[in-house]
Amino acid sequence: MIYLDNAATSWPKPEAVYEAVDHAMRYSGNASRSGHRLALEADRLLYQTRKLLASFFNVQDPAQVVFTKNCTEALNVALKGLVKVGDHVITTSMEHNSVLRPLSRLQRSGVEVTVLQASKEGYVTPKQVAEAIRGNTKLIAVTHASNVVGTIMPIADIGKVAHDHGVLFLVDAAQTAGVLPIDMEQCFIDVLCVPGHKSLMGPSGTGALLVREGIVVEPLIEGGTGSLSESIEQPSFMPDRLESGTLNVVGIAGLKAGLEFIMGEGLSNIRQHELKLTNMLLEGLSELDNVTVYGPKDVERMVGVVSAVVKGVDPARVSALLDQEYGIATRPGLHCAPLAHKSIGTFETGTVRFSVGFFNTLEDIEETIRAMKHIVKEYG
Repeated sequence: MIYLDNAATSWPKPEAVYEAVDHAMRYSGNASRSGHRLALEADRLLYQTRKLLASFFNVQDPAQVVFTKNCTEALNVALKGLVKVGDHVITTSMEHNSVLRPLSRLQRSGVEVTVLQASKEGYVTPKQVAEAIRGNTKLIAVTHASNVVGTIMPIADIGKVAHDHGVLFLVDAAQTAGVLPIDMEQCFIDVLCVPGHKSLMGPSGTGALLVREGIVVEPLIEGGTGSLSESIEQPSFMPDRLESGTLNVVGIAGLKAGLEFIMGEGLSNIRQHELKLTNMLLEGLSELDNVTVYGPKDVERMVGVVSAVVKGVDPARVSALLDQEYGIATRPGLHCAPLAHKSIGTFETGTVRFSVGFFNTLEDIEETIRAMKHIVKEYG
């Protein structure tokens, strides 16, 4: 298989990830719940992974790193734990439903929400953000890069706007963590939400919420933490405040191995490989008759996510043909981002999304372009 669905989840994983998961399944217990060697092994694993994540994204205190089961959970914890009735939130039309749906629910409860309209290329400017700020604006929530067309948002500039106005800044790094450098201090990010299973190379069921020290997030879930068991109140200190119940120690072991792999390869090398593949894909698709490519079409301003439509052929059919006839995995439809498709003009049809990853090759892209050429010739 030629796997071009890395925006959904990365595949394959580094071999070290598979080995770490297997080892943790066999030799770790329930973290923070006992004093025997298997539980202590789990404790060490969690702490080491927190330290890696804190260092990777420049958080001073590893205790401010909260493990979640995915980026969606991290976003829900953050949005519902920071915003209250009467507050105002600014977001964009390029957001994933993991942001839009929680905000819609909060809006029904009395939170004010402004959705900034992106350009057809998927951009929102810092000026748009600044002009939308009100006296009761509590939070700006922005995706770092679109999961539909790959557009990279200027998060450092938007973060400066938020900082200058005393507004909290949340970044959804679902498509960028593990590909682009993210420094929470330099970008004035107060809350960062990341998936473990995409470009961080970890297994499914892993993610993290990173919170700047001093910011209080109300817990979404309460329960056992292994700490302050004498009290029926949730602990107030991090990360226990936001981590209830048994953690996915096995998945976190894989996430740690994924992080170590990325650090070993180097973010700049990963990015350069992605740029080369994305540029080749953009050029190849753009040269095909009856194929429309959406988004910036400038690899320096996007991650490795490319959306296209074959004139007269449903994207679901194109994706099915790529899979069944050529062994190429893509994703058709609206990609859980309806407003993004409205912004680029593809809401009625959706698109076929090609998303590259570190383990893709130039030969993969060449074969994909050949397959698309055949499909256009036969069906377009």
